[in-house]
Amino acid sequence: QVQLVESGGGLVQPGGSLRLSCAASGSIFGINRMAWHRQAPGNQRELVATLTSGGNPYYADSVKGRFTISRDNAKNTVYLQMNSLKFEDTAVYFCYANIRTTLTWTSDFWGQGTQVTVSS
Repeated sequence: QVQLVESGGGLVQPGGSLRLSCAASGSIFGINRMAWHRQAPGNQRELVATLTSGGNPYYADSVKGRFTISRDNAKNTVYLQMNSLKFEDTAVYFCYANIRTTLTWTSDFWGQGTQVTVSS
């Protein structure tokens, strides 16, 4: 069984920074793509940033230049460094990972979500 556990959310003023972490644990043979999504009230869940196992990042236009996704493969952990936060970044942030749980089987897993609130 695989779990993704997020941490690092909270309340921050506009222009501030937060760093989210997501650690995967359990029966893991390997991790392919890892990503962060977010969902604001009344909105659909949207992709924020993603990172392949090869280290190629992708960012939503709304966060380019402000957010940085990274991963520590030895720790099965993905991070999201969020700088210059704006009111519109307020959302629940979800970690995602595509994980190989056996030699031949991969599945998608989601974290429970962590709240990020940008407010003055």
